[in-house]
Amino acid sequence: MFARSSDNSNVRLKSKDCVDRVLQPLVDHIDIKINGSLSSRDLYQTVLNMAANKNSIHSVSKRYHNARSETSIWHHLNKLDMDELIQTNEQILTQDCIKSLKPSKKYEFAIDYTNDPYYGKIDSSNNKYVIRGQTKKSTNSFYSYVSLYIITKNERFTVSVLPVEKGATMVEHLRYFIDLIKKLNFGIKVLCLDRGFYSIDTFEFLKGHNIPYIVPVVKKGKHMKQLLNGNKARSTSYTMKNARKQIDLNIIIDVKYMKGKRGKNGCENLGFVVFGVDWNPRKISTVYRRRFAIESSYRMRNIVKPRTSSKNATIRYFYALIAFLLKNIWLHLQKKHFTIVKQGPQVIDEDRFRFDMFILLVEDWTRKKLKIRSIVDCLK
Repeated sequence: MFARSSDNSNVRLKSKDCVDRVLQPLVDHIDIKINGSLSSRDLYQTVLNMAANKNSIHSVSKRYHNARSETSIWHHLNKLDMDELIQTNEQILTQDCIKSLKPSKKYEFAIDYTNDPYYGKIDSSNNKYVIRGQTKKSTNSFYSYVSLYIITKNERFTVSVLPVEKGATMVEHLRYFIDLIKKLNFGIKVLCLDRGFYSIDTFEFLKGHNIPYIVPVVKKGKHMKQLLNGNKARSTSYTMKNARKQIDLNIIIDVKYMKGKRGKNGCENLGFVVFGVDWNPRKISTVYRRRFAIESSYRMRNIVKPRTSSKNATIRYFYALIAFLLKNIWLHLQKKHFTIVKQGPQVIDEDRFRFDMFILLVEDWTRKKLKIRSIVDCLK
């Protein structure tokens, strides 16, 4: 199976090309010692099949002739080391896509959290990684991940993903990601954060490190509600206080007319805490809206997340990296092979190579390598 490239009608992107792109960063940066005929590449190939089909270890071992036994797969995945995965996560995720990014260029970044519901037991082995939160999908226990994402058009890669540990603060995650951006020699045009980062500690930290940012305001308190009542775009100041300290903030307010959208009419005031960029209110809200590309990234990740009920935080984190890596490789291949050759701004023909086509290519190759069992075999 293949996809025909739009930059050259004679170039065909084959299933093996897609799989090799995903496997190479895993082989290069994750060291699992395996004796015998099984190699780490074989193991990762099995996990890719699980991702493409949303299978579990139990399902894949029963479905394919060449898949190792469930016991064998678990044995080798249990050798994964959490510290090693954390130390190499950005290298795994960006090994290919970083080649299309320009050193010293300033990019628009977003940082966000995503939660995976957890229904199992909590004990000393996973206690520090199970985060309590608002009930969702019939549980209030989650494995949580925080990610750094480039939201600049045509460069929407996930740069880094970390497992959230109990007690870790948002400022700690901000510090890690900002240090990483500097290490990768990128500049920060602006950092877009969601309302969860709306705090004095966050604003103090970012301002102290001279990081440009946009954060939507939290509409609490009489004064803030008054500020967000008007029919013209504007800027104003606001003093944010808590029991220990306060900080003066610059608030930019964009005004949009609803015109019946979401069943509403009249003006909608969109307020943002802004630092380090001198943009008009409409540009502030337009740039911030790009942050929602990260939500699309999470939806794609959920499409290719291997199924598991394991309480092993390391294996769950490994599965998360696999899912984000698949999305990054797809974007890299899309940009490399499906950019329309023409004058002017870069345009990618996204419909020629959609995510579902990419996953179908991955599934096709891994299915052939593992050799699917017949119905009779599966019933044995």
